[in-house]
Amino acid sequence: MEDPVTLLRRMFDAAVASAQPALCVPGFLPAEPPTGRFIVIGAGKASAAMAQAVETHWQGPVEGLVITRYGYSVPCDSIEIVEAAHPVPDAAGLAAARRMIDYVSDLGEDDFVLCLISGGGSALMPVPLPGITLADKQSVNTALLKSGATISEMNCLRRHLSGIKGGRLAAACHPARVLTLMISDVPGDNPIDIASGPTVADPTTRAEALEIVRRYKLDLPDSVMTALQTPESESVKPGDPRLSRAEAKIIAAPQLALEAAAEAAQAAGMTAHILSDAIEGEAKDVGTVMAGIARQTARRAQPFKPPCILLSGGETTVTVRGVGRGGRNVEFLLSLAISLDGQPGVYALAADTDGVDGAEEVAGAVITPDTLARAAQHGLSASNELANNNTHGFFEALGDQVITGPTRTNVNDFRAVLIAEPQQNIP
Repeated sequence: MEDPVTLLRRMFDAAVASAQPALCVPGFLPAEPPTGRFIVIGAGKASAAMAQAVETHWQGPVEGLVITRYGYSVPCDSIEIVEAAHPVPDAAGLAAARRMIDYVSDLGEDDFVLCLISGGGSALMPVPLPGITLADKQSVNTALLKSGATISEMNCLRRHLSGIKGGRLAAACHPARVLTLMISDVPGDNPIDIASGPTVADPTTRAEALEIVRRYKLDLPDSVMTALQTPESESVKPGDPRLSRAEAKIIAAPQLALEAAAEAAQAAGMTAHILSDAIEGEAKDVGTVMAGIARQTARRAQPFKPPCILLSGGETTVTVRGVGRGGRNVEFLLSLAISLDGQPGVYALAADTDGVDGAEEVAGAVITPDTLARAAQHGLSASNELANNNTHGFFEALGDQVITGPTRTNVNDFRAVLIAEPQQNIP
């Protein structure tokens, strides 16, 4: 059998490659040029690469503006690319997002807007409602990232504090036709949760947003709480006539990436089982559960017969209680390693397909059966590092990080657990 760590990394690379904009954008471009202007807008970690794919394959005139994360830009000729901060928004994103709204504010029925949306777009388009400052928005994002809230809950709150999300960008484009191409980074692939749905109707309400604040005991600025209690915070709802000419299509998603990884495993002679593309929950709890499944597979050949690989995607959460450097994928991995406790023959890789896990320029890491033993040799307590949310620091010390640089796509988390040959004579 191929070296397990090498195979896991090759599967991860296959998953990322399957979601590259150059591969998935061309087939969804309009068949005919519009009679009016053809404008490209958008935001996200993949948006610049998506814009480049449009320019490469579109034959007519094109113009536009997209916002991507620092370091994720690629050259474009006619579409302006602006870089901004993620996951906490900055002034560059605010200025660019306001320019985007102005760009589409005077369009006509003959004009066509192609909106390119991918994960990260929510933080990259921080247009606060009146009375809310950029600093207020930064406080909201920071609080949400530490709270343990699901991505759906985070985006519900963000939509009701925004002048561009929750369908407001598409409303600003009216009466032009709007086609949104989305690379999904959210469990369930719900368009309203991809970059907080700037071009799709939002069925959630400000009352639900307020309940999320209460549920997670978020300490938010007074201006934010005041805004949430006013009608102006309501997003654009289903049936709004301003969205009558807007449609959205998902062109890449976590499931497709997992299938690409499974094909890479099969080519190497390994059977891969996709457990789910939408696993959520506390990262360390998911790690504990996945360890139980891996042990049962290794020891009992149940529910799967080894050798095999267990694949999953989705987006876990981390409730930050420590002061270390961590991310949800490495938190999952360290919890998995602790629960496996050196289980022979089990290896795993977990990484974010955008190349950034948490706030670190690190995609994720790998574990092997001797991870805990090697940590002890370095004087590291795995349990203490997990409790301190210092999971990036832990895997950096072991030299087990997965570093990709900007991938310019984002189809959420990738987790692969490899179980080698079954153990014998387990009582």
